Amino acid sequence: MKLKVRFLDWILLKNYMAVLTIISVFFTLCSFFISIPSNRKIAWFIVLLGLFLAIYIYMWFRANLLDRVTLKVNNSTVDVKVGDVFDQRGLKVIAFNEYFDTLVDDVIISTTSLNGIYINTNVQDITELDRLIAHDEHVRDNFQGEDLHRQKGKRNRYRLGTIFKHHDFLLTAFSKFDKDNRAFLYMNDYINFLMNFWNEVDIVYNGRSISIPLLGSGITRFKEYDAITEQELLELLIWSFKTSRIKFTYPSKVSIIIHESKKDKINFYKLKTLV
Repeated sequence: MKLKVRFLDWILLKNYMAVLTIISVFFTLCSFFISIPSNRKIAWFIVLLGLFLAIYIYMWFRANLLDRVTLKVNNSTVDVKVGDVFDQRGLKVIAFNEYFDTLVDDVIISTTSLNGIYINTNVQDITELDRLIAHDEHVRDNFQGEDLHRQKGKRNRYRLGTIFKHHDFLLTAFSKFDKDNRAFLYMNDYINFLMNFWNEVDIVYNGRSISIPLLGSGITRFKEYDAITEQELLELLIWSFKTSRIKFTYPSKVSIIIHESKKDKINFYKLKTLV
């Protein structure tokens, strides 16, 4: 077990004091009806002290083992949990680059990325997918230019956050590419992506639940901000949903899916303080 919550974490202490208050009230009421002999009061005090310490240690371990948390954001349910985005029900978000490239060759798209896995396992006809994207009216409305210098991959570039709906998947233009085909973003690009992304989701989700991987936690490089953590990316994703004012009415909800390999980098307990 990796310790993500410090032993004297202030959020944990605050919640512990709330529990302690309830227990203290219970024992105070009991003291009115039960008389403790004076020669046993010290022993009872030690027992209670041990009980209170055991409760705190239990809460601390539980906070560190937490791998799922449900939040209420703008009256919408946001479920943050460990899992595989491909196993989720409803709509599933897959991050593409700004060209909507589909060439999985470990140069343009890595075979081990969600993007590569999606194309290799869920797309039967890549040529047809390319045609659908290129002729989609909404995608074309978000066209931002043509990069004639590109030697591999597509050349038409689209606004970050643009979504193309393909069956149960929402393909979104997430990252920029440099001349060496390395995915990157500046932090303001990431913020702008999130704002436009939620606006696009509001257009296409049609009352269905949506599952989102932790966008940016893969091989995307953040220019001028190399030290960003998975925790910070997750908190930004939740913050952007909160500020977007989009509402998912029951039974639809938003699920943010954390890959098993990333779960030790996420403090699920801390997320409760974001809303």
